[in-house]
Parts: sequence; structure tokens; C-alpha cells
Amino acid sequence: MRILSSLLLLLAVTACSSIETRPGETVAFAAGDYKYYRWRSQPLVNSRQSGDVLYLIDPIVRREVNAALNNLGYVEDPAQAQFSVDYLQALGLREGVKSQDASGGIDPIPSARPNRLVNQAMVDNANALAGLQTTNNIAIQFNDTATQQEVWQVVMTSIVENSNEIDVDAMERKITKAVSQAFRVLPRAGQE
Repeated sequence: MRILSSLLLLLAVTACSSIETRPGETVAFAAGDYKYYRWRSQPLVNSRQSGDVLYLIDPIVRREVNAALNNLGYVEDPAQAQFSVDYLQALGLREGVKSQDASGGIDPIPSARPNRLVNQAMVDNANALAGLQTTNNIAIQFNDTATQQEVWQVVMTSIVENSNEIDVDAMERKITKAVSQAFRVLPRAGQE
């Protein structure tokens, strides 16, 4: 019984710290018969040595996406690019959750909610649970360069364990794992 309890606890902790990937349909991307790609934007330059998460994530995302695409046979060539790659990073948003729910039911805008008796234990629980809903979302998008239409997208979501102290190594491991998972659904270059 003790071993079973320990195993269940380990699985629960592992599940909470994992990354969720939601890749889109690959039909449009596969139909394009692509081989060459380019990045839509230039790499970020951190000239002021900012500690902002975006400056830390940018080189990691670019490196991992390039590696995943190269493994599938795609070639980065801006002159011949048939599709472009872009990404969006959003810290603190939880997709599909209303703003008042994303903060554990505590809304920064004062309001009255009839028939709701709030005691201090409920407030403490809401604050404690709200910390777990801080997420680090990265959406990667491929656009056809001729039509400028989206041909594939993936959203990768991870719960941020401590938003006050950034662990770059852990973040790098998570991004590597997420990109690897997300790009499994893509066809190899030149294959429909």
C-alpha cells in the first residue's frame, strides 16, 4: 500500500510539471510540399542584458525549432523559403479561462457577487490555487510565404513553478521536450 501511494504521488507530481502540446491539423502543411523555410522575424538582441523571460526563451525556441525541422529534412533558406516560422510567447495566460477565473476567482476590479459568502479560508485557498495557474505558453506558427496563410500551428503550455525565480536549465529542458513532442506530427520534407 505504501509503495502504491508513493507511486501515485510521483505520477501526480510528474503530470503537474509536464508540458501540454496541442498541435493543429497538418493537412494544409502537408499539401504544400514544403522544403525551405525562414524565420518571420530576426532573433531578439538583448543589448541591455534584460532578465525578461522572452530574451531567455528566444534563442532556445529558435534552436529547438531549427533542429526539429532539420531532422525532418527542412532547410532554412530565406531566399527560397516556401513557409515562414514565427512564435508567440505569453506568460501568465491560461487559454480558455476567463480573466476572473484565471486568478482563482479573485478579481482585481472590485465587484459584488450576490449570494456568495466568502470567508478567509476560501480567500486563502483561492490565492494558493491561483499561483498554480500561472502558465508559460508558446505558440509556434507556420505561414505559407506566397499566400501569407497559416498552414500549421502548435500551442505548448507549461505551468510555471516559480515565476519569481527563473530556472533557465529547466525551461530549456521543457522547451526541448515540447518542441520534440509537437513536431512529431509533421511530415518529412517533400512527403505528402
